Amino acid sequence: AEGDIASCGMQSKAKTVDAYLDGLPDDRREAISAIRKVILKYLPRGYEEGMQWGMIGYYVPHSIYPDGYHCQPDEPLPVASLASQKNHMAFYGFGLYIDEEQARWFADEWKKAGKKLDMGKSCVRFKKLEDVALDEIWRAIKRLPVKQYIAQYESQLTTNDSGKKVSKKHAAKKKK
Repeated sequence: AEGDIASCGMQSKAKTVDAYLDGLPDDRREAISAIRKVILKYLPRGYEEGMQWGMIGYYVPHSIYPDGYHCQPDEPLPVASLASQKNHMAFYGFGLYIDEEQARWFADEWKKAGKKLDMGKSCVRFKKLEDVALDEIWRAIKRLPVKQYIAQYESQLTTNDSGKKVSKKHAAKKKK
């Protein structure tokens, strides 16, 4: 599905975050663990951590947002993910994908930190921990309280002709 972080690369078969981390080479485990530690320290109340699409995921649980992710309603609404891909590691900020202002802020702050930014729509790719602006990761996470994030997410959705929720971007492309 369009904007779907699940389509961005290799997926682990690990069932738990610990198993995922245990399966990584030492250098990648160290990098992903350091970023995870920062995310967990600043993750606003209400989000949960777990495995989602073969990556470490941070999401709004169904107990708070029963509708789940519109592309896959059985999945909780994602806000961020960490992954070790074939040629790089990545931080996925779903909030960056749905909010252009947030994405611009993030990119500007990352560059101000003196780090080279290798970023797709929501994915920041890096090879080693030294490439990561850790302060910008936690600031991006902390800026998204659950209620605000849900409202922002829902503002990006519309209903198609069959009554299914779809992103406004996707619906606009289909009409062309």
